[in-house]
Amino acid sequence: MPHERATPDNREIRVNSKTRLTHALTGKSVDRTPVNFYEVGGFAVDPDAPDPFNIYNDPSWRPLLELAENETDLIRMVAPDARPAADNCRDALFSEKTEERDGARYTYRKVRVGGRTLTETQRRDAGVNTVWQVEHLLKGPDDARAFLELPDEVFAYEPDAASIMQAEEALGDRGLVMVDTGDPLCAAAALFSMEDYIAMAYTESALFHRLLEKFARHLYPFVEKTAAAAPGRLWRVYGPEYASEPYLPPALFRDYVHEYTTPIIKLIHKHGGMARLHSHGRLRNILPIIAEMGADALDPVEPPPQGDITLREVRNLYGADMTLFGNIEVSAIETLESDAFEGLVKNTLREVAETSGKGFVLMPTAAPYGRRITANTLRNYETLVRLAKLTP
Repeated sequence: MPHERATPDNREIRVNSKTRLTHALTGKSVDRTPVNFYEVGGFAVDPDAPDPFNIYNDPSWRPLLELAENETDLIRMVAPDARPAADNCRDALFSEKTEERDGARYTYRKVRVGGRTLTETQRRDAGVNTVWQVEHLLKGPDDARAFLELPDEVFAYEPDAASIMQAEEALGDRGLVMVDTGDPLCAAAALFSMEDYIAMAYTESALFHRLLEKFARHLYPFVEKTAAAAPGRLWRVYGPEYASEPYLPPALFRDYVHEYTTPIIKLIHKHGGMARLHSHGRLRNILPIIAEMGADALDPVEPPPQGDITLREVRNLYGADMTLFGNIEVSAIETLESDAFEGLVKNTLREVAETSGKGFVLMPTAAPYGRRITANTLRNYETLVRLAKLTP
């Protein structure tokens, strides 16, 4: 989204979104506050696809999708394609089937290992853009021990960075492509229900470390090969929130995130890239650890009560080292009336203006996931764009 900016001699120059975002990430001055809608515009979607599970083909979505494409600083999230390595033996041990019934799509998976059959079930409803985990693959320590018997070749994949280059070519100067990856904690924790994961993390730490190590052995080379093939890119690393409060204490955040996610950040830096760490919820007591890890940026910096620290405080404490993204709850976009929402956004922008920092990108903490976008929701997204354009 080009924007005109006056020079000292009153000439107007045009600043595009790619430059604006790059400046925000590298501590350079910007012509105005960048604004991004996160997943809306973050993922390439087709509102014309007739798939009944495509929520974006509802006509109410089109104005919001067009607003994101035409008026925001886009950040496309792209995961590199993964090709099974020559010795990958996953198909011999994993099986999967999908069926549709009662307006939902069910996926069933089985893994036969260690004398056990591990099963999981996922459900996707036609009117909701999310996947419900009906049954988790691992139900406790014995299942985890069996899972660890899987040969490492099951997880052997080779990255193909072509999708990153293609996304950049399609995007042009309308924004940046961001390489998307989970960390070892995300891969391990998602195998369990939340209660079983927390119990494992507290009471079976040695076993849980073995799971993290198993995923790390293959994730690190995958990240490095991708970063080498596509150097200098922005990355998003998700998963750390699994170890944030109130789920786990900061000491275990250090054990499970600092130890296993810092190497990902270092690999990204090794090839000239920047790492944006993603962690919802409470940040106050883990921010010092995140800073130690060397993250270049952080999202979504949720305000209280969803978070436990204000944007002003984060900027004052760590804003010099990290570009901050977010601070606008998606629930506020969907529920607040226009005047109240405008006041909320102005307060966020005021906190940015009254503090100093490397950079800030105005952004929701997530995106709507229902089939219909209300008129009020659309107005509030329009307010984000309008107020961002008014900032110096």
